[in-house]
Amino acid sequence: MEYFQRHDGRRPDELRRLEMVPGFIENPAGSVLVSCGRTRVLCSASIEDGVPRFRRDSGGGWLTAEYAMLPASTGERSAREVNRGRPGGRTMEIQRLIGRSLRAVTDLDVLGERTITLDCDVLQADGGTRTASISGAFVALGLALLELAPEMGPEWRPLKSRLAAVSVGIIGGRELLDLDYPEDATAEVDMNVVMNGRKELIEVQGTAEGHTFSRVQLDRLLDLAEKGVAEIIARAEELVFQGRLDPLLSGR
Repeated sequence: MEYFQRHDGRRPDELRRLEMVPGFIENPAGSVLVSCGRTRVLCSASIEDGVPRFRRDSGGGWLTAEYAMLPASTGERSAREVNRGRPGGRTMEIQRLIGRSLRAVTDLDVLGERTITLDCDVLQADGGTRTASISGAFVALGLALLELAPEMGPEWRPLKSRLAAVSVGIIGGRELLDLDYPEDATAEVDMNVVMNGRKELIEVQGTAEGHTFSRVQLDRLLDLAEKGVAEIIARAEELVFQGRLDPLLSGR
């Protein structure tokens, strides 16, 4: 195989350095600072009594997400969206993606009439902020559910599976895992993949820029994403959960 090295020295199938600091802030039920290379996202999970109107009297709960980038998270300061009067289209799209992804692995019916809000705040952006947010949001959610578990009893199983997300792409005809910003900015194909711990797809967002890509390349990208997701889940287990999450998993 022809030797190939990325600009930061990684192999094509290698994740950026991944770190997770649980309990980074004390007030929410769960929080974690996730660092994927130079991208850093603070994720927190807050639990409140009550649910939206469409879930009232159901006995079940709700889960939603909010996403924001700090003004100085990129090379040039961006204005706070609150000063514009409403979130931008990209922000709305990403926070809906986070919410959909986390609801896919959460059994809302056993939460009771509670709302869990996942806040994902990008402190520094160097590509992959949405995928880092999803992976971090799951860790924050898991920590919050562990906090709630003693109240709910030993038979409580609020999680259907673990979860993570990662970006993949094609640059110069090569499939690459976990793109940073310089790679993302020049990619011929850019794709974000959300998967659960059983290697089942939850969402795939893929776009070609000025090129087409084949079904064979798509399969290779999904294989790369599967590898990356498995490594992220394993890293969260190593750094944060250490087996504590297992009793909350329904195994469905």
